[in-house]
Amino acid sequence: MKLVLVTDAWLPQVNGVVSTLVELVRQLQARGDEVVVIQPGQFRTRPCPGHPGIALALFPGRQLARMVDAANPDAIHIATEGPLGWAARSHCLRRGLPFTTTFHTRFPEILQTMLRVPLSWSYALLRRFHRPSSGVMVPTRGVLDLLEQRGFGNLREWTHGVDTRLFALAPEATEFPPLGHLARPVSLYVGRVAAEKNIEAFLALDVPGSKVVCGVGPLKTALQERYPNVHWLGVLPRQELAQVYAAADVFVFPCRNETFGQVMLEAMACGVPVAAYPVHGPLQVLGDAGAGAMREDLREAWFDALKVKRHAARAHAQQFSWGRATTLFASFLVLFPPRQRKPRPSPLNAAAAVRSLPGIEVARLSHKRHPAVE
Repeated sequence: MKLVLVTDAWLPQVNGVVSTLVELVRQLQARGDEVVVIQPGQFRTRPCPGHPGIALALFPGRQLARMVDAANPDAIHIATEGPLGWAARSHCLRRGLPFTTTFHTRFPEILQTMLRVPLSWSYALLRRFHRPSSGVMVPTRGVLDLLEQRGFGNLREWTHGVDTRLFALAPEATEFPPLGHLARPVSLYVGRVAAEKNIEAFLALDVPGSKVVCGVGPLKTALQERYPNVHWLGVLPRQELAQVYAAADVFVFPCRNETFGQVMLEAMACGVPVAAYPVHGPLQVLGDAGAGAMREDLREAWFDALKVKRHAARAHAQQFSWGRATTLFASFLVLFPPRQRKPRPSPLNAAAAVRSLPGIEVARLSHKRHPAVE
């Protein structure tokens, strides 16, 4: 199968959506599928207001259409609702091509919190975006139920996976240099340092030991000044991040509007229990498995999570297989009818045709692990 994956979230951005998509592409390629990634780095861009680390493609319509046509795929998946997502949607509708989409992020709740935008306005726009989709993939049953209540259709539950070889138990990790000298217990947050992540609920938490933050974002400078006793490690390569996870005692997930929360899986795979609020993402990822604790009082959740055995957290994470997640994703794709597929040139000529078009990328991800945080 040859897939065109259109996404506004891609490297060098650092967030959970990028981590998920990079691993998905790697898994699809390991199965023998070919994936063409269309992403902001192939277009003229401008920084997203308030989030300078996120690049938005400027007027991508015509170039994107040429790229899709040159790729001549069997299926198209649109992963995000940004400028590239809207351009790909328009192209598919003009050509009568089926496509699938993903609902990764609860933007309406974020916009309501930050800008007072009514939920009904944002959800109406997202309904319009996803309505023509042949399948809207969502990460949990809870998000699926939420979107059904909001009038979305063609919903498919696509639970993500975790790399349990990279993220693993490592008893010796407590001596890992950035954390080895810290007072115990060590509380860890991994993610963007941004208002929508509710990170101050973690930073202000009155618990013993030390606090560590891995991540960057628009609030980092201000929060570093406000919380000088917190240890700020920035963005780490994934191998180092795995060691930091394994060296922690409790992983704190303070976000209230997350659709999934990949970082919770990564922490649990390293044997670190999770403390979180009882909201959509944690309710679906943690469930009642005893791999962490959920309370409206995050401090109570922290103390309860500290009692969880590391092997219990690890065992729960092992249920989230990337092999299963990739097979499920592929099963939800809608292949073009034969009449809509153009005969493919020989591999040599096809490669030359792709190379001749500026900006197109036939994704060839190495096994080098990229930095990633939620």
